[in-house]
Amino acid sequence: MKRYRFFFLLLLFYSCNSKDTKTTAKSENDIDAAREFIRSALDGKFEQARTYLLRDSSNMQYLDVAERSYEKIDPDTKNGYRSSSINIHNVSPVNDSTTIVIFSNSFKNDKDTLRVVKANGQWLVDLKYLYEHNMDTIRMINNKDSL
Repeated sequence: MKRYRFFFLLLLFYSCNSKDTKTTAKSENDIDAAREFIRSALDGKFEQARTYLLRDSSNMQYLDVAERSYEKIDPDTKNGYRSSSINIHNVSPVNDSTTIVIFSNSFKNDKDTLRVVKANGQWLVDLKYLYEHNMDTIRMINNKDSL
């Protein structure tokens, strides 16, 4: 009987001291949040990418679609994404809690745009912006008046 009590206490002690593995990642600033999100997605680490995502139904659905698409690509393409570097082309603060980041990766070299927002003191990626923004945003940001 003592042995069962010992195992029960050991199990109880272990369960009380185990850490929750679903912690939210903390980013230092808007660019760091964008970079960490992009790196996680390129590496196929979508659970980690979710920790940098503004949690709403649209964002979660967009990331689920991206994850399913990533799972279907061939191993050489996955390796290309994993070994690629992130190129930040433009960072445009909209206000003190919103930033637009234009980026690409060295594997595909296609520019994309993310919105990073500060919510509850944490910088998070609003993935909706990538799919729903006006496609002329890149041209507007890069189009500087010569006067």
